[in-house]
Amino acid sequence: MLFTLISGILIGIFYGLMGLGLNFIFGVMKIVNLAHGDFVMLGAFGVYLAYSVWNLNPLIALGIELVIFLAIGIPLYYGFVPRLLKSRDPEMLSLILFFGLSQVIESLASFAFGTNPDTVNPTVFGSQPVNIFGQSIQMSWIVAVLISLLAMAFMYGYLYHTKIGIATRAIMGHRTEAMSSGINVHRVSAIAFAIGIALAITAGSMTPFVLGGIYPSMGVDLTTTSFAVIVIGSLGNPLGTILGGLIYGICLMLMQTYLPSWSSLVPYLLLILILLFRPSGLLGRRERNA
Repeated sequence: MLFTLISGILIGIFYGLMGLGLNFIFGVMKIVNLAHGDFVMLGAFGVYLAYSVWNLNPLIALGIELVIFLAIGIPLYYGFVPRLLKSRDPEMLSLILFFGLSQVIESLASFAFGTNPDTVNPTVFGSQPVNIFGQSIQMSWIVAVLISLLAMAFMYGYLYHTKIGIATRAIMGHRTEAMSSGINVHRVSAIAFAIGIALAITAGSMTPFVLGGIYPSMGVDLTTTSFAVIVIGSLGNPLGTILGGLIYGICLMLMQTYLPSWSSLVPYLLLILILLFRPSGLLGRRERNA
């Protein structure tokens, strides 16, 4: 039982990171990025490719990926999002657009990497396990958790201790009022969009070590899991994703321990329960500004 709880907390922190980028983009722009899981998948394959072909340490590969996808995120925003936000129903149109982008990414990844699962040797960070309260945890999980905590700390510092972060929170509160107060909404949103993609890539870089095998079609499942995590915490509240990840991780590990054949239903069961009894999420307000 103790091992299950510790494992649930550790993997919950990772899942919190996985959902963080999706929730951040929704909180700022009120658009649903259905390609989120595919960006996580790309981050995983980037680490796999760097390690298997060039023998690069996954942390070095992550740094390279972050530079690449931060650079990709901003033009991707200007190519799609401003047009979405001008539409009558940007949330619904974003579902359609990013679903199409998800299919394109998955198809290209299948062409490039094939359909068979791949992985990265988890001992790349060391084969000696870490002892936590008498329980042995593999080093790769510890590294994934540390990376997740660093990313979360960055988000907290960004949102609450920088001028652009304060502007971002103003946009999250009310986009029109933020624009009327002189905030360059598109510039701030483009940076937020790029950060959201970078967070997905960061989670993806740790996916081979936490979830094991990676494959091009895994994006759909990762997006579903991310939705479950952010709905539990609060849709549109990025830091609430941390709580959602912890609850999801603990529930998942308990199910895998005691009812393993039902563990794949965890995200769907949690989504149903939260939507029935707390539609705004555990940390959400009953009413949210549009």
